[in-house]
Amino acid sequence: MKYMLIMRTTDEAIEASKDLNFDDIIAAMGQYNESLIKAGVLLAGDGLAGPEEGFIVDFDAETPIVSDGPYGETKELFSGFWIIQTKSKDEAVEWAKRCPLGPGTKLEVRRVTELEDFDQSNEWIQKEAGWREDAGADRPVTS
Repeated sequence: MKYMLIMRTTDEAIEASKDLNFDDIIAAMGQYNESLIKAGVLLAGDGLAGPEEGFIVDFDAETPIVSDGPYGETKELFSGFWIIQTKSKDEAVEWAKRCPLGPGTKLEVRRVTELEDFDQSNEWIQKEAGWREDAGADRPVTS
């Protein structure tokens, strides 16, 4: 089972991090990532640049509207992610609880859907399966 661990932050977490040594933060994250790698569960993961470098594409209008960041409230700020593969939901929970995050930070955990979750007779699911086979992996084709 694949799970995405989505790191979310708040104003309180941002403020609290100012009192921490950045090298200590990087070391704690590095140790966590290393433990995921050694256990063979880490498939992907990255931190994200600040919201001031991002943008939103809003599809409420007939023509999508693009707005530059920062945007939304800090409680909605998605600041990084991991994709892990575990044998069970319980194992994903245990890995999520080990993440070295502090007060004001939340880790949303969502199962990543697999091709098997969808109707296998669907033309687009069949095409996706072929694309994945052509790419040589059981993963979405990305550019």
